[in-house]
Formats: sequence, C-alpha cells, structure tokens
Amino acid sequence: MKGKQTVWDMVRSLAVIGVVVAGIYIVIPHDDKADPTRVVDYRVETITARRAAPYPLAAPVGLPAQWRATSVTFDRGAAHAWHLGFLDPQGQYVAIEQSSDTSAKYLAHVTQKAKATGQTQQVGDLAWERWDGEKYDALVRQEQGHVTVVTGTAPFEDLGTMAAALEFKQSGQASR
Repeated sequence: MKGKQTVWDMVRSLAVIGVVVAGIYIVIPHDDKADPTRVVDYRVETITARRAAPYPLAAPVGLPAQWRATSVTFDRGAAHAWHLGFLDPQGQYVAIEQSSDTSAKYLAHVTQKAKATGQTQQVGDLAWERWDGEKYDALVRQEQGHVTVVTGTAPFEDLGTMAAALEFKQSGQASR
C-alpha cells in the first residue's frame, strides 16, 4: 500500500506543478507576433571606429526608419575590420563591411563566396563592382589600402540604396 501512496503523491505533485506553470504562462504577457529582431544603436561605435580606422569609415546617413541596424563591430586587431548589419524594409539582410585587408580570402568571407561579375553599378558618383553569389550578392569598392563591401541577401537595388546612403568619414573629415 505504501507504494501506491507514493505514486499518487507524485501524480498530485505533477498536477500542482502543471497548474503553476499554466498560471505563469497566462499571467506573463507575450506576443506571438512580435518581431524578435534586436535593434542596435551604432552611433557611438561609429564615432569610436572613425577615430581608429586608417581609412574613411562608412556609415549610412538618412536611411528610412524601416531599415533596422542589428549588429555593429570594429576589430582593430583584425585589419581594422568594420561591420554594420541591417535588415532592409523587406526583412532582407544588408551589411557594410570594411577592412584594410583587401585579400581574396577576406572578400570571400564577407561576401559568402560571391564572385565578381565583371559588371559595375553606378551609385551616385561612384562605380561599384557587382558580385553575385548563392547566398549573398555584393557591391564592392576596392580603394588604395582598404575595401568597402555592401553585401547581403537583399537584391542589388537595396544594396544600392545602402551604398547611396553611405557617408565616408575619418577623424572628423567627411566625404561621400
């Protein structure tokens, strides 16, 4: 008889735990339709990176609010690598990647192995190389001592929108 009481006690304990968990689920607010994307403010990191970068650092100016910044990093030890990631209004990924590492290995890494098409895309006064890939497409500008890449899952039109919004600054100097 003692064994039956132990099983019955366990069933009652599980029922009590179930009621408590159900109560917590009902009481704590949650929105199943909420967007889980964490938006980041990149202003401070941009100012700091512009002081440290040996090239004019690119950051967008005047993008519509539907463009949401999701990640930002500057790694001085990794060839002054600058990364700024966004989701465009359609939820596609767009990243700005810059570095003083202009190697094919770096470009393959940030473009997810996209390849140069031999075509260019005019964005304002600048001609960007178009790169096409299975995962990411990219717009690439190779300059003296550094490279700027606008890449992601977004179509070339949105990559061009980001490239057009870029402002290149270094230590208080501005250029477009």
